[in-house]
Amino acid sequence: MEVILKADVKGLGKKGEKAVVSDGYARNFLFPKGLAAEANAQLMSELKNKQSSEQFRAEEDLKAAKANAEKINGNTVVFKAKGGSNGRLFGSVTAKEIAGVVSKQFNVNVDKRKITVDDIKAFGTYNAQVRLHPKVSAAFKVQVVEE
Repeated sequence: MEVILKADVKGLGKKGEKAVVSDGYARNFLFPKGLAAEANAQLMSELKNKQSSEQFRAEEDLKAAKANAEKINGNTVVFKAKGGSNGRLFGSVTAKEIAGVVSKQFNVNVDKRKITVDDIKAFGTYNAQVRLHPKVSAAFKVQVVEE
């Protein structure tokens, strides 16, 4: 019997997938617990529509990430900070602060957890990278200058 899973079932498949199971397993376990529904024409067309819309959304996200990467890639972000006379900062420049400056300068929402940069504890220029999508990342420089 073909069923469409309504939830993840260990050893069988993930939510939204079609699976072939025995009649007894479907009638006695999957249907009563609400884990699956019988694969009829209406559910199959809904599943196909849902998959195509998810694919379209994924393609649009990838296009947007590539466009944002072009804005950021190779540019320099200037960050002003206070520091001592020996060229060291009072504290450090964090990924959260860098994300805020990148969002302002390039008008791109960036998650602080997606930014990779070495510890910035002195004035100078540092290489940084941001992952905008699992397939798209952009490299940029962070220049720390005295305020």
